Amino acid sequence: MTVIEAENISKRYIIDHIKGNAKGNTLSEVVTDNIKNLFSKKDEDKVSHEDFWALKGVSFKIEQGDRVGIIGSNGAGKSTLLKVLSRITEPTEGKITIKGRVASLLEVGTGFHPELSGRENIFLNGAILGMTREVIKQHFDAIVDFAGVEKFLDTPVKRYSSGMYVRLGFAISAHLEPEILIVDEVLAVGDAEFQRKCLGKMKDASTSGRTLLFVSHNLTAVQGLCNKSMFLQKGQMIEMGETNQVLSTYLSHVQKTALESWWLTPQEAPGNDNARLKSIKLIPDFIDNQKHIDVRTPFKIQLEFWNMMDGANLNISLHLNSLTGECIFNIGTVSKSFEKGIIYAECEIPGNYLNDGSYSISFMVVKDTSTAVFNFEEALIFEIEDHRVGTSWYGKWPGYVRPKIDFPISQLELESVR
Repeated sequence: MTVIEAENISKRYIIDHIKGNAKGNTLSEVVTDNIKNLFSKKDEDKVSHEDFWALKGVSFKIEQGDRVGIIGSNGAGKSTLLKVLSRITEPTEGKITIKGRVASLLEVGTGFHPELSGRENIFLNGAILGMTREVIKQHFDAIVDFAGVEKFLDTPVKRYSSGMYVRLGFAISAHLEPEILIVDEVLAVGDAEFQRKCLGKMKDASTSGRTLLFVSHNLTAVQGLCNKSMFLQKGQMIEMGETNQVLSTYLSHVQKTALESWWLTPQEAPGNDNARLKSIKLIPDFIDNQKHIDVRTPFKIQLEFWNMMDGANLNISLHLNSLTGECIFNIGTVSKSFEKGIIYAECEIPGNYLNDGSYSISFMVVKDTSTAVFNFEEALIFEIEDHRVGTSWYGKWPGYVRPKIDFPISQLELESVR
């Protein structure tokens, strides 16, 4: 049975642009301009209007019991679609038909009254979902236990942390048994244990015939939880279907990180009068007809630079960093004497070594093993996607490295346990 049907859904927002010189460069200018606008008539001739379509012509059908992952980059329209489906905002064009009671967890604090306590908000949210007081009481203890907020149950939720907000909001939405559960990035907040509980609860909901719509940047969670997925890009639906196929399409679109940079002449290349970067490449050794780098993928790093020094003892110090700045590792070449010309170096990073995430490569040309000639910072940025089999845990795997190391386990003896 079809429980959600969207027909050519579009959502338009109007963006105002002030013509002429930009104002409000400082805080005082912004405040002054805003005060002036309060007491003066708006000059429509100085304002231009632009239509921004957050969604454009989106159509789909979702059957009862489907677990649908909604994926796409930031700004793709995922959250807007969920707000339309949750009746928080009306579509500009198109029609939506929904059969069943909907519970939504869209962002921290949605649906909570900040002055009310956690206890009062449980009953308030239950009433909004159409539950009777008796039904809410039946689930009350389970909600509190799942959320882990028993000590703060009678505290106004405005004093809750963002993690407490999300835990309580998810617990209410999941335990009050809506026919359709809509969840937006619940795994982005909370510790690993809470993420594990959320995934388990969403799986339980889907096996009982309820329908799930799940937005997440955690593609492994989407893959493990959802039987169908929808790929949005710039407000339009690129593809909807079986999850693995949609994820493959999505990854082939997003894996457009430049894995190679080069310069034709030293004059245009980064560096200084002693060394300039000629090229840097990341060359993946794809397996199983891959189109993207995942944790299994070995790759080579190749780099060339122009050396403008005669008879210089040089070596390269290469850093692999997370995008938050932590150095994952630092490796170096041996120091050798080089003449003016092009210097080449290459290293290979094995598969099953780095964890999924975003990384940057920086390297330094070093003279006499101690003097930095030039530091080429963030010369290359790349992404590693997750790959996981044989596990029901789809939360974020911790750490920057994820080595594949033999770790045998066996039973030493049989013994009755009392």
